[in-house]
Amino acid sequence: MDPKLMEILACPVCKGKLSYHEQKTELVCRFDRLAFPVKEGIPVMLPSEARQMTSEELEDVK
Repeated sequence: MDPKLMEILACPVCKGKLSYHEQKTELVCRFDRLAFPVKEGIPVMLPSEARQMTSEELEDVK
């Protein structure tokens, strides 16, 4: 994911910082435990498209 893009993207729910999970191609909000998909290089930042993450999954994200 482009570092400049990561600087400006924020969680649409809490406006917090996102992390990129490269293996699953998702943007992750640790606070809300949500993972937003990245499809064909484009982040899908709709809360309805996000999935809930488990505590174990969050540990894998840097």
